[in-house]
Amino acid sequence: MITPAFDLSQDPEYLILCIRVPYTRTSEFDLFIDGTDFKFYAKPYFLSFAAGLFTVWVPKETTGEHFEGLQMLTSLLAPKGARSAKPLIEDVSTGCSEGAGDADEDEDEEEFDWQVEQEEYKESSEEELGALQKYGFGNQRSGVFARLQEELTDVIDVKNPEGATAAERRRGRQEVEASDFSPDHYLADLFEDEEIKRLLKFSPWWAKLSPTEQQQEAAVSFTDGEKEQLRKFTNRSYLLDKASRNQVWLSLVDILLTYSYEVRSTEGEHNVESPWTIRKLSGTLCWLETYSSLQDVLVSFGRRVLCYPLYRHFSMVSAAVRDTTKILQSGNSATLPVTFKCLEENNKIDKRITRFVLPVGATINMDGTALYEALAAIFIAQVNNVEMNFGQILTIRQPPHRSCLHNRWRTVLSLKN
Repeated sequence: MITPAFDLSQDPEYLILCIRVPYTRTSEFDLFIDGTDFKFYAKPYFLSFAAGLFTVWVPKETTGEHFEGLQMLTSLLAPKGARSAKPLIEDVSTGCSEGAGDADEDEDEEEFDWQVEQEEYKESSEEELGALQKYGFGNQRSGVFARLQEELTDVIDVKNPEGATAAERRRGRQEVEASDFSPDHYLADLFEDEEIKRLLKFSPWWAKLSPTEQQQEAAVSFTDGEKEQLRKFTNRSYLLDKASRNQVWLSLVDILLTYSYEVRSTEGEHNVESPWTIRKLSGTLCWLETYSSLQDVLVSFGRRVLCYPLYRHFSMVSAAVRDTTKILQSGNSATLPVTFKCLEENNKIDKRITRFVLPVGATINMDGTALYEALAAIFIAQVNNVEMNFGQILTIRQPPHRSCLHNRWRTVLSLKN
């Protein structure tokens, strides 16, 4: 079966599907509509008619109902029924005695848990450690850079990615940042800040976004290339433990921060330095960093902004945090185009690698709530000169419940008072 190019929109009364099938007979096609299921079938034909566009108006069962996520074409192509991401082998010895109510709880949406279960420490030899180093999406890759030794310095700053542990990569990054920091450049930008003030007044494209889904769809649109990319993606599930999921979310925040800075620093006009800027400011892309907390992401990003780009001012760091918070609050329709552009256009990264955006971006409105709330809460504390100890930061990072999403803001305000 071939999936044709299609687009989906809506008005208060209809769902509107535009299906492009130029090589088919206009008089021979079948439609199947049952609830939320829609199927279109047409036999291929060797002659092409003029536009090749079928427009189908499907009346809504409830007039005025608004369907969210119509721009997420990959999710719309998913087969009906829940996907299972459970391990193939499980210990079911304790599951037989549990009541039927527990089974219902498993079907509910899983809350994103920022806490990682502790495990007993086990000694490992240096040979074992060197062979087990992982990096990349969910720390699931190894050996990728073994065949790229000559080009390695143009891609990442890690000298030995295959043999360096996550802790060694972090220490190396911090040591290089300390040596690369230029007090003269920093002081020049601090006291001669006319250019910085002009950049801070710039209004990026996400400034017009709204928290409401209806206005988002009007403000953000996917290009034809991005729509084709979404149709080609496989809507697959990834079996990640809590630590890996935590790392994936934080990597996304890191990339969005660097993208936000780059857009503001160039006033939306990408140039030949844009790929270098995004790669250099992102610890995820440059040092294969594995972040364990949102605080680590913010500290790393702030340090690198003050070390490497043309404009090294803390106000640019604060602006990037605000911009990233705005993008995350705007949900899938804003996050996916940003990540597409950041990874593909600016960094020339293979489309297969940018599939990172689907498992993360497809649920940004759900589990992603915890990210942007914690990000904004820590930012509010910083701009108000609020000193936070470890326990207070940990409180902000707790996963929110639907009935108390405002608790993070209350925590920061109570610290201020």
